[in-house]
Amino acid sequence: MTEFDFDFLRVLLQRRSGLFLNIEKRYLVESRLGMLCRRRGIAGIPALVAQLRSSPASELETSVIEAMTTNETLFFRDRTPFDLFRDVLLPEKLAANAQSRTLRIWCAAVSTGQEPYSLAMLLDEAADRLTGWTIEILGTDISTDVLERARQGVYSQFEVQRGLPIQLLLRHFRQEGDKWRLSERIRDMVTLKPHNLLEPNHQFGQFDIIFCRNVLIYFDVPTKARVMAALAERLAANGAFILGAAETVIGITTTLVPDPKHRGVYRDASSSAQTRRPGSFTASDPGAAPIPLRSART
Repeated sequence: MTEFDFDFLRVLLQRRSGLFLNIEKRYLVESRLGMLCRRRGIAGIPALVAQLRSSPASELETSVIEAMTTNETLFFRDRTPFDLFRDVLLPEKLAANAQSRTLRIWCAAVSTGQEPYSLAMLLDEAADRLTGWTIEILGTDISTDVLERARQGVYSQFEVQRGLPIQLLLRHFRQEGDKWRLSERIRDMVTLKPHNLLEPNHQFGQFDIIFCRNVLIYFDVPTKARVMAALAERLAANGAFILGAAETVIGITTTLVPDPKHRGVYRDASSSAQTRRPGSFTASDPGAAPIPLRSART
């Protein structure tokens, strides 16, 4: 791969997905796109770049972006955000939303779905407190391939051993050969949609809690600030924004500020956040209907 080709790919990936690649990541481009070339019968990266130049915004361009996207995830990753959700954020929202009896959660960059499904299992455990509530969990990702895997809800033995408590594995999964399939009940609690964090998100409405973990680390500072500002616009009044353990808003944006009481939680700093209210999916979108939470005991 020539320096000219690498620069073209760097610009393309940052413009289309926000992914920032410095020169040290050249080996990663050669490795992942080399595999893509072999799968598609393309002679090599120079030939791939030539096709991308001649056909911008093509299906091939989408495949390149998906090939370069890191899809590392696991159930209850880093555990602390999930304990925080169960012990702090959920009780907070039960009190704040007692009148509307609705709770909306957005998990951005969900990969194969372990994060939103982990939250769904926690909500299922709290079903007795959520009788009559409407729970909506939206999971989005730029990659349609990983979203399809998430919809199927089928995971390897290795995947279910990474962070998933054995009692939840036995309660919510069925073994199929050397794979484990998540129950339809838990899968139905999550709506999965393709979405690029660099694109408009107003169609999703407002959310009480937004998880955007371990994706912004791949962006440069201006892109991080842009994405954080866009996500903050989707936070309902007194909403909570959750980043990954190695991520922060400090020095990047003033749109979100740390919650002084709870480490790892961020709030919308704008005064307009105090007047916004939770929105909802549009009735014309059949894939986004509210999912009434059902008790694990039924």
